[in-house]
This record gives sequence, structure tokens and C-alpha cells, in this order.
Amino acid sequence: MYKRVLLKLSGEALKHDSGNQIIDSNYLKSIAEIIKSLYLEGIEIAIVIGAGNIYRGKLATEIGIDRVKGDFMGMMGTVINALAVSSALKNIDVPNVVYSALPGISDIVLDYNKDSADKSLKEGKVIFLSGGTGKPYFTTDTACTLYAKELHMDAVLVAKNGVNGVYSDDPNKNKDAKFIKNILFREMIENNLQIMDLSAIELIKDEDIEIRIFSMDEPSNFLDVVHGKDIGTICKKEGK
Repeated sequence: MYKRVLLKLSGEALKHDSGNQIIDSNYLKSIAEIIKSLYLEGIEIAIVIGAGNIYRGKLATEIGIDRVKGDFMGMMGTVINALAVSSALKNIDVPNVVYSALPGISDIVLDYNKDSADKSLKEGKVIFLSGGTGKPYFTTDTACTLYAKELHMDAVLVAKNGVNGVYSDDPNKNKDAKFIKNILFREMIENNLQIMDLSAIELIKDEDIEIRIFSMDEPSNFLDVVHGKDIGTICKKEGK
């Protein structure tokens, strides 16, 4: 169903529930195997991964870190996670390259360039888009939709921990929250649904790019989504 996708992963997906390590080797290998299953399908894959296992903005507020410095700390955390998953993929023979929007770290990753990233995708390499947008005040959600537009993605696949799609309210707090199978970007904004940053939805609301939100708890969900199976929530523009 989809030929080119942007996969949004949570940094927490790399962290063991015990919290003893920011990156658990078994979780890392599991994520790499999931990505390989998509790669073997011939799908062009870009990956944006968060840094929640390393750093969260709430921590900056609690310990008095300036917002701009805190945002850059988070962006550097995404580079760490991208390098970790990149290495795990290389260990199982999946070619990939790590790009970053952050300047000054070209000794370890490539500076992001649209044409270079597009070329890498066409060559069959998995690409990592780390470092967010390279600017403070923007989340990884915003980075996702920006890159999705720029690299002409068919879909953004948002893999969630413990949540299988969009609900009318937080299902962990409200037992009456209703699951939403299909939703328009306009409706997400009007109803202030916080499954992704609304600023990110604003950027993509007029694009022919679907957002698929699903649970990552079942590894087969990733292939099921790209094959067009009816799981999770489909978010799209009006009239699509």
C-alpha cells in the first residue's frame, strides 16, 4: 500500500521497564528486526526517533534548565538513539545512514540535505532523520511532518506504546473514551486531540500524506499497516 514511509518511534521503546538502562539490548534488537521486515518488503524507510528514554522537557523545567538549552539536549538525545538503532541495523545487514539537522556533528553523522536523503532512500538505504528540526521550540512530531512533506512520503507511521490509535480522550484516564477509526486532520485540530502535536498536524493538514497511528506492542502491526490492513487509526486530509 505504501512505498515510502516515515516511521516515528518513541525513545521509550528502547528503554527497559525497569529503567536501569536508557537502551536495552533486547529491545534494540527487536526494533531493528521490525525495521528489517519493512526493508525486506522493498519499502523506502525514513525514521524519526524521540529521546524520551534519555531526556524529557519536563526534566528541564524541574531542574531549571533554560528552554533553548533543554531543547538542544533533547535533540542530541535523538542523535544518540538514531546511532544506536543504526548500529543494530548494520549488525543484521540493513544498509542505513544517519542524518542530523544539528550542525557541527558531521564527524559522526551526515548533515541533513534533502537531495542526499532522497537519493539514499532511492538507493534502498534506511535513513535516520535525527536532531529534530535543528531548532528549539519544535518537537519530533513537527520534525516528522516537515520531513514527510519535504521527502514526499506516502504515510507517517506513528508507533505508540500501549495505545492502539486515536481516542476521544485519554483512555488511561477516562474509561468512556471512544476509539476513533478514521479521522480528518481538521477534526483532530478542532477537537484538540493530543495524540500528536497540533502544530505538526497543521503542517500536514492539506497534504496527501496519511498518518497511521497504531500500537507497537505487536510487532506484526508494522507490516500489517504498510500492507493496508485495517488496524489503528487513519488520519488524513478532507476529501482524500
